[in-house]
Amino acid sequence: MGTDHGDMANHWWWRPGWKPGRKFYTWHLTFQGAADVHRLAAAYRRCLADVTGLDLVPDQWLHLTMQGLGFTDEVSEEDALAIVDAATVRLAHIPAFDLTLSRPQITPEAIRWDAEPRQGPAAVRSAVRAAIGAVWEDVPENADGFTPHVSIAYSNDVGPAAPIAEALASVNEPTATARIEQVELIVLNRDRRMYEWEPFAHVPLG
Repeated sequence: MGTDHGDMANHWWWRPGWKPGRKFYTWHLTFQGAADVHRLAAAYRRCLADVTGLDLVPDQWLHLTMQGLGFTDEVSEEDALAIVDAATVRLAHIPAFDLTLSRPQITPEAIRWDAEPRQGPAAVRSAVRAAIGAVWEDVPENADGFTPHVSIAYSNDVGPAAPIAEALASVNEPTATARIEQVELIVLNRDRRMYEWEPFAHVPLG
């Protein structure tokens, strides 16, 4: 998936439905208090600090995207709460798990870690999708093609990937591990060239 060659693209183009000021309900894993992940992220932010065309993700906004729900002006709070209740029942049967991040990969729009092992996030996503299906007839987004990942930087311009690859190669930092004990439904915005959010609900794993 990652490559040390080729061109970067601007991640912040306005995807369908998005516009300034619009917000979105989505399920994420987040990394508040994940000191080991913050250590690793700091090392890669340092190496990428002088590379142009990147927006570096601070610890506060590190996340693993799980499953979108919909724009807040299209999803009622009543439905969101009902989905949280349904997810709470299902996620209680999924035990907490560890995620490992090692060396990030370059994709055209982001620099990101693949989170391993994939089984934990995949099980969480399946449970969340089942919860949505218990409330709505149709579950948004495709069930297939899920690749759990955590981005450390987003590309904000076009340009070569080679300087990024060179910077990443300079890092020699031990792998980071995070304990995942809950899932969050958040209210996301992307107005400032960053994914920022307010928490809506925290759902513990079993």
